[in-house]
Amino acid sequence: MSVSVSQNSSPSPAQSGKGPLRVALFAGAYNHVADGVALTLNRLVAYLEEQGVPVLVVAPTIDQPAVDHVGRLLPAPSIAAPGRSDYRLTYSLSREIQEELARFNPTLIHIATPDILGFQALRLSKRWGIPRVASYHTHFTSYLKYYRLQMLEPIIWAYLRWFYNQFRQVYVPSSSMLEVLEEKNFTADLRLWRRGVNTEIFNPQNRSLEWRRSHGIADDDVVVTFVSRLVWEKGLNTLSETLRTLERHGVPHRSVVVGDGPAAAEMRARLPRTIFTGYLGGEELGRVYASSDVFLFPSDTEAFGNVVLEAAASGLPAVCAEATGSSSLVSHGETGFLVPAGNTPAFVEGVRTLVEDDALRTAFGEAALQLSKAFRWPRIMRGLHACYHDVLNLPEPEPPQTASRPALSVDH
Repeated sequence: MSVSVSQNSSPSPAQSGKGPLRVALFAGAYNHVADGVALTLNRLVAYLEEQGVPVLVVAPTIDQPAVDHVGRLLPAPSIAAPGRSDYRLTYSLSREIQEELARFNPTLIHIATPDILGFQALRLSKRWGIPRVASYHTHFTSYLKYYRLQMLEPIIWAYLRWFYNQFRQVYVPSSSMLEVLEEKNFTADLRLWRRGVNTEIFNPQNRSLEWRRSHGIADDDVVVTFVSRLVWEKGLNTLSETLRTLERHGVPHRSVVVGDGPAAAEMRARLPRTIFTGYLGGEELGRVYASSDVFLFPSDTEAFGNVVLEAAASGLPAVCAEATGSSSLVSHGETGFLVPAGNTPAFVEGVRTLVEDDALRTAFGEAALQLSKAFRWPRIMRGLHACYHDVLNLPEPEPPQTASRPALSVDH
C-alpha cells in the first residue's frame, strides 16, 4: 500500500509524483449537471482510460445525477448553490478523500474549477509536491451583470489571476478566451485546448423532413434554432426579443428552442409560437440541428461555445454574439454573422438576411461545415495528453487507440 498516514499528520502518498502518468482530476461539475464542462471532462477521462492512463475524479454529486459518468468518482461534500440548485458548492476535501487520493498515488493533479475544492486541491498539490495543471472552462466575470454584481469584477479577476498563475500549464478552450486572460496579466503557460465535435451525430445528412413535419414545419420553412440551457445568462432576453421582432415584422420563419432550465416556463410564455423541445441529446439533438436552417446564439458568457461548433458541423450558418467563444468559431461574413451582444436590432438583421437569402444561407452553411472539420476529438485529446507528458518530462504518448465508449453530448 502506498498511503502513509499517522495520527498526527495528513495522509500523503509514499512516493509523491513519481512513476508513470496517473491523473487526479478535481472538478466542480462532473455528473450532477449535464453541462459542457462536465461532459468535456467525462470525455477527457474516457480518452485517458482508453489510452491506459489511470484517472481518479473528485467532484460533487447528487442522488440522481444527470450524467452516467465515466471512470471512478470520489464524491466531495457539497451543498446546492443559493438560488441555483442545479449547481453545487463543494466545501471540504475530507480526510477520507485525501486517504483515497494517497492510495491512488497521482503523478499529476488537474484542477478544472477555481472553487473551494480547487483551492484545497491546489494546497494539496503543494503539500504533496505533485505537479499541477489547470483548465479554464468558464468566463466567470461575464456572468456578473446578470446578477447585478459588476462591482465584484476586479476582485474576481485578482483571485483568478492569483489562482491560475500557480500552475505549470493552464488549458484554455478558445483563442478569444486566451487573449482575454493574457490581457488580464495571467502569466502561467496558457495553452489552447479546444473542444471537438462528433461528426456522426452532428452532420447535415441527419436532416429529417419527418421530424419537421411532425412539428408542423413545412418543407420549405426556414427554421431558426437556439440550443442551450435555459438560464438568463445565455442571452435569453435578447433571444426572445429577436424572435418576437422577427414575428412582428413578418419575416417568414419557424423558431425552435432546445433545452431546459430555470427560465423555461417564462420563455415558453414569452414565445408561444416557438417550438420548445426540452432537453435533447445524442442523435435526437443532431437531428434537430440538421433539420434547422439558421443557428441563433446571443450568449456572451461562453469560454468556447460547444453548441456553435455543433451547429457548424450540422451545416448551419450562425448569428452569434461577438464575444469570447463564438468569435473563435464564427467567421463574420463567411460562416455567419457576429453582432454586438445584447443588440437586438443587429440580431434581427442578421437572422433576416439569412432567412431571406437562400443562396447566402447555403454558402455560409457549407463554409461552416468546412470550418468544423478542424475540430476532431481524438486529435484534441491527444494534444492535451501530450501536454501532460510534457509537464512530467515523459516521452510523447502513443497514437490514440480507437475509442469504444459511447459519444457524449452537451446539455442543452
